[in-house]
Amino acid sequence: MTKDATLRTIGGEPVLRFERRLAHPPAKVWRAVTDPAELAHWFPARVEAELRPGAPMRFVFPGEQATDGTSDGEVLEVDPPRVFMFRWNIDVLRFELIPDGDGCLLVFTQTIGGGRVGLLGAGRTAAGWDTCLAELAGRLDGTAVPARTDWLGPMEYYIDRFGLAEGTVRDGEGGYELSFARDLVWKPAGEVWRLLTGDTAPSIGGEPPAPAANGYVPAGDVTAVDAPRLLEYRWLQDGTPAGTVRWEIVSDPRLGVRVELTQTLPRELAHLRPAALAAWHVHLERFFAVTHGEHRGPWPKARTERLVEEYAARLA
Repeated sequence: MTKDATLRTIGGEPVLRFERRLAHPPAKVWRAVTDPAELAHWFPARVEAELRPGAPMRFVFPGEQATDGTSDGEVLEVDPPRVFMFRWNIDVLRFELIPDGDGCLLVFTQTIGGGRVGLLGAGRTAAGWDTCLAELAGRLDGTAVPARTDWLGPMEYYIDRFGLAEGTVRDGEGGYELSFARDLVWKPAGEVWRLLTGDTAPSIGGEPPAPAANGYVPAGDVTAVDAPRLLEYRWLQDGTPAGTVRWEIVSDPRLGVRVELTQTLPRELAHLRPAALAAWHVHLERFFAVTHGEHRGPWPKARTERLVEEYAARLA
């Protein structure tokens, strides 16, 4: 048994899975995962629900984790002290307790809704549940669990483990489109725009702001601006425009804020795809860190070179 979350596709849907061996009988753990008074000690939202199939549920968040502070759900299955399953917004959560000696094995899964966009948040979701399940174990054991201060590291770990940082290539009639999408964990679009533009006001015909460009894809002039949603500019090959780089900041009231980046590339420059993919992969890693207050040092050339090799092998 590993404490790391796994991500698998089951029935066409992505499912996060966690396992924890708890030194407490199923009846005690059952109360901890179903009683709203107990859930308040470790679950990320206050839960209002009756313990019966079909009962509506309400989740009330602290602070500003959701646009209106609440989201709804429904109890789907109650089989004490074995299975508790419910819908939370567009996801389905399932707790299963399996007797194991004088304790039990908790198997917790989350079926992630929202398609491709919902899947982008699996890294932050896995990191969040790791913390919540540690607090659950601490509550059962009667021990205090230190508050997590490093969220960026665990999120990056799972984003990399699940392959959520990787770029894709679409082969179209006019050439190629390199694409990336990155979940930004509910950061307000205006704040993301400020970090992307470096507090400048980009304009059509001008230079793109430094945080939106890198030395691997030489930047030309800005071709479109729609703050705080869209920035597009030409990129250059040997000083001549060869395609566009497009940053889009997208807000979804159910799934959060994400950044989507695309670069178009003509067919005759196909050999540049691995380097461009590697550059944007690293660029978005660094930008993600900046949105969480971490400004990293010099560009990691060795990591970029490793990624160039990986993308080249994948495209071969």
